[in-house]
Amino acid sequence: MSEFSRVPHLTLLPAVDVADGKAVRLTQGEAGTEESFGDPIDAAHEWADQGAEWIHLVDLDAAFGRGSNRSIIKKVVKSTPKRVNIELSGGIRDDASLEAALATGAKRINLGTAALENPEWAAHVIAEYGEAIAVGLDVRGTTLAARGWTEEGGDLWSVLERLEEAGCARYVVTDVTKDGTLKGPNLDLLRAVMERTNRPVIASGGVATLDDIAALRELVPLGLEGAIVGKALYAGAFTLPEALDVAGR
Repeated sequence: MSEFSRVPHLTLLPAVDVADGKAVRLTQGEAGTEESFGDPIDAAHEWADQGAEWIHLVDLDAAFGRGSNRSIIKKVVKSTPKRVNIELSGGIRDDASLEAALATGAKRINLGTAALENPEWAAHVIAEYGEAIAVGLDVRGTTLAARGWTEEGGDLWSVLERLEEAGCARYVVTDVTKDGTLKGPNLDLLRAVMERTNRPVIASGGVATLDDIAALRELVPLGLEGAIVGKALYAGAFTLPEALDVAGR
């Protein structure tokens, strides 16, 4: 048995990003760079059929504050096989949007901008819902990005310290400059975050090859729980079964 085969498995979360009712991918999270990949229900079913345990589902219009895909998001969650868990993100900034997100049946809700702009509310939600809440830390350098990555959201380390004090259960860490670029994940950023928390971390952004997945899996003993994979899958760089095999499934 090789040393690598002894490394615990990495959970992969294929991404389904929804804009104007369609599954799309962006480059560096920028509005206007959408590339359409068809029906989000079909995309979610495809990943489920290929062995996904989790799907990372994002309402991009809600994240950008330009509308909502609430009805299609609900249909995606309801129609996806029960054995597949849904992590839902995008525009969840108050009680009403949180309740609507939870009502879809998603297993986990990601807070983004709200955790930066409304820390008291975020702390309350974290305390009330525990494992059902993750916080997305979307980063350029060490500066957080908010409002669909269109505005600055404060210093990464000071915000992380506050979230640690609030008892945040999990972090989704994205290097915005890598997202959708197929240039590889920011391993240094992930290591730096994991040095400052004992909570599980999910990596997002930049995965381009099976070697990238292998490199991320090697971080599992440091606290990396999973990785979101988007554009590489849609572009056919590798298949989800191939990726799951490298990830240890």
